Amino acid sequence: AGAFQMFAPRTAELYATTMDELWAWNPLLRKNFSFSLFPAATFNLGPNTICYPHLDHGNVAFGWCVVTALGKFDHRKGGHLVLWDLGLVIQFPPGSTVLFPSAVLKHSNTSIRSGEYRYSMTQYCAGGLFRWVYNGFRTDKSINEEIAAGTYPAAAAEKRAEDRRTRWKRGLAMFSHLNEFKKTL
Repeated sequence: AGAFQMFAPRTAELYATTMDELWAWNPLLRKNFSFSLFPAATFNLGPNTICYPHLDHGNVAFGWCVVTALGKFDHRKGGHLVLWDLGLVIQFPPGSTVLFPSAVLKHSNTSIRSGEYRYSMTQYCAGGLFRWVYNGFRTDKSINEEIAAGTYPAAAAEKRAEDRRTRWKRGLAMFSHLNEFKKTL
């Protein structure tokens, strides 16, 4: 959580409060890792874990993911992280961890050589969890049905509509600016 809090403090704080609300709502839910703010993790066990160019459109749109490269491969020859929208190809050695907004940056990784192996661990948050908490632990569908039936409070429906129109601005405001890093580094 430390790197996430350092480089995306507003986003990390929103993850923390949203997940705290979720865990308080259902005490049977447990964190994957006590030190992590991310509610989901995937272990890609290879032995040649490669992902093709993609966006993680199911994740929180302004959210970040954490990817850790594992295995035994020459990071100078393969296994690079490619951030297509930024035009970057980054050496990504085994044991390294990177955080980036995977729903808005198209990404992939390059293949490794024969005889090498590469695994990865990814932590992330599905946008549906944020919607579930925002909706008071209900689905959009159930609320929209009430709105259509006229049984949902009009003021609350208007607030939801306004929130949807302005959500992108709030998401954009979550990203840090370079001058903020100077204060923390």
